Amino acid sequence: MSLPPIKLYDFALSGHAHRVRLMLSLLDLPYEAIPVNLREGEQKSAAFLHMNPFGQVPVIQDGDVTLADSNAILVYLARRYDDAAQWLPRGALTEAQVQVWLSAAAGPLAFGAAHARAAHLFKRPLEQRAYALAAGLLSAMAQRLGTQRWLASTEHPTIADVALYSYTAHAPEGGINLDEHPHVTRWLRDVEGLTGFVPMPASPLPSANQT
Repeated sequence: MSLPPIKLYDFALSGHAHRVRLMLSLLDLPYEAIPVNLREGEQKSAAFLHMNPFGQVPVIQDGDVTLADSNAILVYLARRYDDAAQWLPRGALTEAQVQVWLSAAAGPLAFGAAHARAAHLFKRPLEQRAYALAAGLLSAMAQRLGTQRWLASTEHPTIADVALYSYTAHAPEGGINLDEHPHVTRWLRDVEGLTGFVPMPASPLPSANQT
């Protein structure tokens, strides 16, 4: 019996939405992407706020489940649909290590590389601390990835890798150079080599006088 498609309220250029698209694809789950026009403020409409009072994408509807927040959605999908528990291992230590990187995705990644990219792409004010946050996170990732293949597990990728991938891969769109972190660029290639990987659309790089 085939599963009904999960509804994903989506914005193509959102790294938060992309990490959910990526997870759905890695799990080979059918889904229907429903575009949300962020530029027109559709995420602040009464209908959308009924699904997510924070007014942000992504949101999924899976049967009678409505869930917002990309990291929470990754946890839900892994627990609900990955019987092997690869993507969110049940061991106390590895699960805690996954949580460390989910926190990094919601903290220094969101306010670092993601913020710098959004400032360039959507002409928003740029907080200079974004570059220091991005540099610190990239250094921490490089240190971990210098000794193991994946962020939270030595054996296989987890939702930690999914959560960190999108905005890290697109950090150059915010003027952040990844060339100084070969362990991180190797890891990006490894994620991109996974069965079911789907890319996020590329955006223009900032010119030299913008960074």
